[in-house]
Amino acid sequence: MGLVVQKYGGSSVADAEGIKRVAKRIVEAKQSGNQVVAVVSAMGDTTDELIDLAEQVSPMPAGRELDMLLTAGERISMALLAMAIKKLGHEAQSFTGSQAGVITDSVHNKARIIDVTPGRIKTSVDEGNIAIVAGFQGVSQDTKDITTLGRGGSDTTAVALAAALDADVCEIYTDVDGVFTADPRVVKKARKIDWISFEDMLELAASGSKVLLHRCVEYARRYNIPIHVRSSFSGLQGTWVSSEPINQGDKQVEQALISGVAHDTSEAKVTVVGVPDKPGEAASIFRTIADAEINIDMVVQNVSAASTGLTDISFTLPKTEGRKAIDALEKNKAGIGFDSLRYDDQIGKISLVGAGMKTNPGVTADFFTALSDAGVNIELISTSEIRISVVTRADDVPEAVRAVHSAFGLDSDSDEAVVYGGTGR
Repeated sequence: MGLVVQKYGGSSVADAEGIKRVAKRIVEAKQSGNQVVAVVSAMGDTTDELIDLAEQVSPMPAGRELDMLLTAGERISMALLAMAIKKLGHEAQSFTGSQAGVITDSVHNKARIIDVTPGRIKTSVDEGNIAIVAGFQGVSQDTKDITTLGRGGSDTTAVALAAALDADVCEIYTDVDGVFTADPRVVKKARKIDWISFEDMLELAASGSKVLLHRCVEYARRYNIPIHVRSSFSGLQGTWVSSEPINQGDKQVEQALISGVAHDTSEAKVTVVGVPDKPGEAASIFRTIADAEINIDMVVQNVSAASTGLTDISFTLPKTEGRKAIDALEKNKAGIGFDSLRYDDQIGKISLVGAGMKTNPGVTADFFTALSDAGVNIELISTSEIRISVVTRADDVPEAVRAVHSAFGLDSDSDEAVVYGGTGR
């Protein structure tokens, strides 16, 4: 008997029919001889609706109370799903994140998991029950307050539980048939990937691929938990994410030269203008940003002007953190000594990811040629061993993604990729 952790996103449990369909799939896994733990998100767009409601009551709701409100969405899903499973003749017990032993730090709205103590979950499945766990939430180790994990938190909950329970696999169910070479909403000929390494998936996730979140993949790699990304709307094989290639029948799935193209339009660019070109200035800027608890992505510094000894430093960050970053830098303007700030939230990032870049020197040239042929102007460039990322105008992103995808032969020869519903989460 194996132990399987399954996670179902909001689009999978968006309504009563969806919940019944998910219940049937969970029961089938149980009847196959597995112990099953299911992690669920809130129904459909419930979380966004609750955030909107909170902002109508208070423009800046307190983090503690917002977390208390948002966790209601997953509690509704887990209870309804447990009811649906019982209707099918199987025993199910629902648990909040706190009851499931998901222990976090004390940062509200974007807490990080620091431990999982799944004693109650293990007891429940050992007694023959199907355990249903509310994703996206936990309890602070220090304050004992309810916390939420931020976007994609249910994926992270599922992988963390799988690691703590020593599960055989963590199945992530969404509204597409797996991980594709590009977002099928943008590239209709995107091709499903059969297997992808943790490293390539980490780069895709960090670059804007919405199927799996970066923290989820990072956790899975750390504890070597295989992830199977599948659709809850079909019975097709999905995408395996693991440390080693998998075998499908007699055929071993090999690593592709290029894994895919990711894009992200949720970032903004801040340019700090007129920074003295001397040691310690960049450190002062980024210490100010770090003290404001803001994560940054790409960083570029211009060559200083010989006549003034001043330079410009640009970096990208989430749009949602833009105002906070500008305020923090303005407050420390005298200490840093820059002239002015520029803020641009009409940018997009396109990234090409693939382990084959390390041994194929023509990849970079082909990437920039494809963008040039599509008439796309580049504003920032960042690279790693297996990734090239550029920042362009937001309006150019769809055409740029399609051009790069075609240039590297990633287009599928078969039917268009199916998006069953929802937003990809």
